[in-house]
Amino acid sequence: MATNLAIDPNLIEDVLKLSGERTKKAAVTLALKEFIARRWVEENSANISAFNDEIEARGVWSETMRSW
Repeated sequence: MATNLAIDPNLIEDVLKLSGERTKKAAVTLALKEFIARRWVEENSANISAFNDEIEARGVWSETMRSW
């Protein structure tokens, strides 16, 4: 989808330098993906912690199936 945005040029330059991306489109896409991933982790942190606690307490369910 084509979209026209007015983005602070200094911000774009910083993102290009930090990300190593060669194009503004790639840099913005990367920034958006990282934002989404960070929010997903924040929203699911309680479930992630509960899962990790369960693994700590009981171990991995397939542990007894290993043959090595």
